[in-house]
Amino acid sequence: MEMDEVTLNFNSESLLLLNFLLGFIMFGVALDLRVEDFKRVLLNPKASIIGLISQWVVLPIITLILIFVFEPRPSMALGMILVACCPGGNISNFISKLAGGNAALSVSLTALTTSAAIFMTPFSFAFWSSFISSAEGLKSSISLNIWDMFSTIIYLILIPVILGVSFAQYKPAIAQKIRKPVNILSIVIFAAFVVIAFMKNANYFLEYIHVIFVIVLFHNGLAFLSGYWMAKLGGLEESERKAISIETGIQNSGLGLVLIFNFFDGIGGMAIIAGWWGIWHIVAGLIIAFIWSGKKVLV
Repeated sequence: MEMDEVTLNFNSESLLLLNFLLGFIMFGVALDLRVEDFKRVLLNPKASIIGLISQWVVLPIITLILIFVFEPRPSMALGMILVACCPGGNISNFISKLAGGNAALSVSLTALTTSAAIFMTPFSFAFWSSFISSAEGLKSSISLNIWDMFSTIIYLILIPVILGVSFAQYKPAIAQKIRKPVNILSIVIFAAFVVIAFMKNANYFLEYIHVIFVIVLFHNGLAFLSGYWMAKLGGLEESERKAISIETGIQNSGLGLVLIFNFFDGIGGMAIIAGWWGIWHIVAGLIIAFIWSGKKVLV
């Protein structure tokens, strides 16, 4: 069976759990955010603008180039585009700290891209996916409604983030105590969820792993590399380059998975790309952080 025709084994109860997990993850992310993080963007606009361009413009362009080079199945191509249109992942701040990156910039970019994702993710996906002519038939069969995606992201991201930021602002002592456990728990639970989902669909995954692995390896590697070089071309400091590189390479693939199962009927190609990215970007990020903790530059 072609990957575009595969629908993963994923029921409505699992979807509800996945939605809840993403909300819990975003609440945990928001516990690290402060109103000052958003103000910092205004005080240091150059680094923030470069980071946003790297994530919202350069990464999707690189994604399109890879799609034209590898010519993956349309569902895989759509999965690549969707991942590229997601905000920074919840583990990016932790990895930035390990790598000796500018933690304040990393947190600021996470705050900004997460907030902007309410608008940017659905509309960026609609824009960049329009360049993939081979996927037009697939998109038509899904009948994706961008406004429905927009409203879904509001309750998946906006509400948990507002709750988390408010909690951190008005109950800082409690927020400080639960921040680390919540973040660790959310990552472990989500990772377990993805592993279980893969196990339930192991036959599809094993059939296409050789293709998925190579695509995600190049896609994720170029994301890290492009973020670093964008920051370097912008004349930013080494710590800022690391932060922007990691923010570009660590994407919120959990949001991608939620959207795939909510709006794309769990199409196999999209789900496996997003799921494997979610596993691989942590592995790659930790490897890069280990290297950077002992070396000053990536290249």
